[in-house]
Amino acid sequence: MSQFDNVSVVKAANVYFDGKCVSHTVVFADGTRKTIGVILPSSLTFNTGAPEIMEGVGGACRVKLKGESAWKAYGAGQSFNVPGNSSFEIACDEPYHYVCHFG
Repeated sequence: MSQFDNVSVVKAANVYFDGKCVSHTVVFADGTRKTIGVILPSSLTFNTGAPEIMEGVGGACRVKLKGESAWKAYGAGQSFNVPGNSSFEIACDEPYHYVCHFG
């Protein structure tokens, strides 16, 4: 799916890591939320509350989930799952565009 129809967008951006990650929250008619964002070239660690599916839309990244020793590469059209109450490291050599699906 290349777009989301019939949604509301929260105007205020979510800005993390001094602007290295910026996203906007999209709210669907049923109340579910997703974020759509970009991670600029950097190495960051994110903590999760709810489980997440990170869907790559553009660019590429390497990811290491909490408790794993190996990095895995992901690009556009690929996704990775992050358990709730966990964390992951992400390294980007180019802007990485993503959709974060919660729950």
